[in-house]
Amino acid sequence: MELLSLYGLFLAKILTLVAAVIAVVLVVSQTAQRKRGAVGQLKLTPLGSDYDDMKQTMTLEKLSPPARKAYVKTQKKRRKQQEKAARLQAKHGHLEARRPTLYVLDFKGSIGAEEVSSLREEVTAVLSVASQEDEVLLRLESPGGVVHGYGLAASQLQRLRDRGVRLTVAVDKVAASGGYMMACVADRIVSAPFAILGSIGVVAQIPNFHRLLKRNDIDIELHTAGDFKRTLTLFGENTEQGRAKFRADLDETHHLFKQFVQEMRPTLDVEAVATGEHWFGRQALEKGLVDSLSTSDDLLIAEMARFDVTAVRYVRRKKMVDRVTHSAANSLDRLLLRWWQRGEKPLL
Repeated sequence: MELLSLYGLFLAKILTLVAAVIAVVLVVSQTAQRKRGAVGQLKLTPLGSDYDDMKQTMTLEKLSPPARKAYVKTQKKRRKQQEKAARLQAKHGHLEARRPTLYVLDFKGSIGAEEVSSLREEVTAVLSVASQEDEVLLRLESPGGVVHGYGLAASQLQRLRDRGVRLTVAVDKVAASGGYMMACVADRIVSAPFAILGSIGVVAQIPNFHRLLKRNDIDIELHTAGDFKRTLTLFGENTEQGRAKFRADLDETHHLFKQFVQEMRPTLDVEAVATGEHWFGRQALEKGLVDSLSTSDDLLIAEMARFDVTAVRYVRRKKMVDRVTHSAANSLDRLLLRWWQRGEKPLL
C-alpha cells in the first residue's frame, strides 16, 4: 500500500507539472497573438517574377557551362542598366509608367463556404488600390454548398463588378451549383476542357427517425408559434402540409438562383441549363455557360505580357483547436465531394 501511495503521489506531481507547462505555453501563445493584433495577414506574391525566375532556371539548364556563364553575365549587366536608368528617371522626377496590375485570387470552396471570410478581405484590399486599368483573376474551385454562404461569396465578387474592375473567373476543375453562382458574376469565364460546370439547381434532404422512436415508445414534443416555423423535422411526424411548404421553399430558392444567373449572363438561355445537370467545359462553352476554354496557367502566362501579375491572399491565424476542427471539416468535405462525384449533387 505504501508503494502505491508513493506512486500515486509521484504521478500527481508529474500531472501537475505537465499542466503548469501547458498553462504557460497557452499564456505565451495568447500574449503573442494579442501583440500581433490582427486576426490575419495579407500576403502578396509577384507571380510574374516567379515565372521569370523559373524560365531563367530552365534556360540555364539547357546551356553549356561557358554559355551559361556568358548568359548570367549578360543578364546582370542588363539589370544594372535598367536599375541605373530607373534611378536617373526618378532623380529628374520622371517616374516610369506603371503597367496595370492583374490581381490573382484563389477560392477553393467548402460545403459551408467558410472561405468567404478571407475572400471579403482580399476583395477589400484590391478595391483599396485598383484603378480602372487593373483587373482581377479568380481561380475558382467549388462543387457548391449552403445557399447563404455562396450567396455572400457571389456578393463579394459583385463588389468588383460594381466598381468597374474587370473580373475573370478561371475554372480548372469544378464550379458547380453555388460555385457557378460565383463564376457567373465575372465579366469572363474561362474553363479547362474537362472542368465541371453548371448544376443550376437546389437540393435538400433530411432523415426522419419518427417511426423508429415510435416503435420504441419514445415521444418527441415540438412546439412552434407560426404554421411554418418548422416544416420537416428529424424526430417529429412530418405532415403533407410541411412537405409541400418545404418543396415550395426549394422552388423559390431555385427561382432566385435562375434569376441571378440570368441577370449576370443576359444572353444565356437559363431555362435550358437550369435543370440541375452539369456539363464539361467543352459542352458548357456550346451552351453559353463559359466564354472560352483554357487552363488558368496558360491564361496567366498570356496576361503577363501586359500586366504585372500579383497573387493576393489573406491568411487567417488559427488557434490549435481551430486547426484540428478545420482538418476534420476538410476531410468531411472531401468525403461529400466524392459522393457528389458519384452522382449526388451539392446543396446549391
